[in-house]
Amino acid sequence: MSQIQLAQPSAAAATEDVSAPVDLVALARWMDENGLESGPVHAVSRIGGGTQNILLRFRRGAREFIFRHPPAHPRPESNKTMIRESRVLAALASTGVPHPRLIATCTDETVLGAVFYLMEPVAGFNATVAMPGQAKESPELRHAMGFALIDGLVALANVDHEAVGLSDFGRLDGFLERQVGRWAAELESYHRYPEWSGRGELGDVHGIGAWLEQNRPVGMRPGIMHGDYHIGNVLYHADGSLAAIVDWEMATLGDPLMDLGRLLSTWPDGDGPPVLSMRVDPSTGFPTREALIARYAKKSARDLSNLPWFEILACYKLGILLEGTYARAQAGKADPATGARLHATAIALLERARQRITSNREKVQQ
Repeated sequence: MSQIQLAQPSAAAATEDVSAPVDLVALARWMDENGLESGPVHAVSRIGGGTQNILLRFRRGAREFIFRHPPAHPRPESNKTMIRESRVLAALASTGVPHPRLIATCTDETVLGAVFYLMEPVAGFNATVAMPGQAKESPELRHAMGFALIDGLVALANVDHEAVGLSDFGRLDGFLERQVGRWAAELESYHRYPEWSGRGELGDVHGIGAWLEQNRPVGMRPGIMHGDYHIGNVLYHADGSLAAIVDWEMATLGDPLMDLGRLLSTWPDGDGPPVLSMRVDPSTGFPTREALIARYAKKSARDLSNLPWFEILACYKLGILLEGTYARAQAGKADPATGARLHATAIALLERARQRITSNREKVQQ
């Protein structure tokens, strides 16, 4: 695309938008140094989402940008996470995986106080925010949207992580062996909040962990994992195809079947409470979990014989993670209403894990 030639202004001419949570003057100065358009940073708007990271859309010169930065009070690992996110986006540029295109990364923390990066905007909609036009009216289109989720997941799982320069992006040795212990320790760590009511309402969490340890698959076919793959972390084109997979902060190397397990863990199938839902409206028309699995089996060469293990692990892991918000909420460190909602979801997820264990045992005995 040709760019409009503008007179080169001072970086100090950047719009002083008092609502912007970052220094736009410093941002414009850095963009000047890296040849990223010219003129004022303007039309700044904040993009909402399920993360505390700062996500902005703005214009400069003839181009729009998406800006991603850690929260105002960064967590200890925030800068490392930003670098990893931008690295995986850069690696995916040569693949068929739909993703936001990386423009540039700033690792100099003196510019804005933390690592940040710029991406190309993606034209698309998030189904958990609003179903527009035909997507809201057509069950057939929503059916295609469900299959598009699987197609994106298969495309990611098929990427040769070594060929795209991500051979050191995660520790593959002992990956599956580490999972249960890691999340069991996370649950135990919530006792640091004396106000936490404990694991009583969660049921027999230890029993789920014991089953996972006893039935762990032998070996795996490694690949790139998104880490939190669900319908709220993708954007769709109007025709129901995937425009982009977003929110890569948990990406790593491991077994890509964990992403499929994560998707299935909250996919409604009639055997769980309403709290386990995709959080989309309307939700009719989407494929059943059985249809999603069949699609994955058709599109991928991966062995799905151990898929129940991965779904049960996903329920176990996600349930424990969500309970952490509840523990923080009871300690006055998170929103009480959000904590209560996620606590209910954690209970439902762990109950689903136990149901899946029972179903799996019955199948084995038949």
